[in-house]
Amino acid sequence: MRQQVDIGVEARFYVELEEGYVQCTICPRRCTIKPGGYGFCGTRVNIDGRLYSLIYGRLTAMAVDPIEKKPLYHFWPGSATLSISSIGCSFRCPWCQNWHLSQPARLNTADLEYADPRSVVEAAKRTECPSISITYNEPIIWLEYDLDVAREAKKEGIFIVFVTNGYISAEALDEAVHFIDAANVDIKAFKEDTYREYCKGELREVLRTVAEFKRKGVHVETTTLLIPGLNDSLEEVRALCKWLYDELGPDTPVHFSRFYPHFKFTHLPPTPIDSLRRARRVASEEGLRFVYLGNVPGGEGSTTYCPSCGETVVERLGFEVTAWRLSEDMRCRSCGFKIPIAGRYEPSRLWTRYMLF
Repeated sequence: MRQQVDIGVEARFYVELEEGYVQCTICPRRCTIKPGGYGFCGTRVNIDGRLYSLIYGRLTAMAVDPIEKKPLYHFWPGSATLSISSIGCSFRCPWCQNWHLSQPARLNTADLEYADPRSVVEAAKRTECPSISITYNEPIIWLEYDLDVAREAKKEGIFIVFVTNGYISAEALDEAVHFIDAANVDIKAFKEDTYREYCKGELREVLRTVAEFKRKGVHVETTTLLIPGLNDSLEEVRALCKWLYDELGPDTPVHFSRFYPHFKFTHLPPTPIDSLRRARRVASEEGLRFVYLGNVPGGEGSTTYCPSCGETVVERLGFEVTAWRLSEDMRCRSCGFKIPIAGRYEPSRLWTRYMLF
């Protein structure tokens, strides 16, 4: 990604080196960037020995979504969330479903709408969204903007949601984690080789982020896109589920999503639904209580069951909650078991009314 340079806003996460070089410190890649050069993500440029973010406040979308679309099933269920995105990514996944945003052939921020942080918060208030989601492209690569939006949001009691690959440096995470209320972390696979070959990243760094989110009180859900022949073996799924159980606990919502041919992975078929069912069964065998399936017709795998009595407590179809059988304090109405859901049930269909740009 290259552009006619609009200098943008000076980055906060970098160090100056000799001879005008800089090192970006926003993600574990820690790009060393020569004068006039760009980082791996294509959105951070060295101008005269200083690092600039080219996408600060530059939005590709602002829309009202159901929170279930992130997907977050156990965080303010039924509510609307104001979703914003920019462009670029710290990974190179060849199956990316948002590749037109994450890996564009050309980056030209002059074509992107600018929104100052306060205006995003005002949009969330105007559309009655209790949260703002940084989504569609990778939040971490424009963290300077995310944090400025978060500071304004906190003044209004609005939550911040990250939909992220989790590839963030330790020092950037130390600052960001205090502003993030909920995150869905995309765990691409459970093998380092897969991350290195396809994503150009490191699994261990992603797992460190997920564990730190949990430790610092961020509401965490995970998603894994099951790709035929790549990451869908029962052995790999079981290893992932064991790690999730051990590090995050049995109540962590886990989503397995169906792959469809996209971008550079058009040679593979869609994930067989039986593969998703097997993954869910393995996750249950490993003790995970809330396991969901995504991109499956008819809403299969989107229901929440009470782990104690087995009753259906939340039904969903697509991104909509269609039945709610929990008390105000999130207890099963049949047996009184406490379901680990953050916030409250807040049914909304505002996303059918608002597409801001």
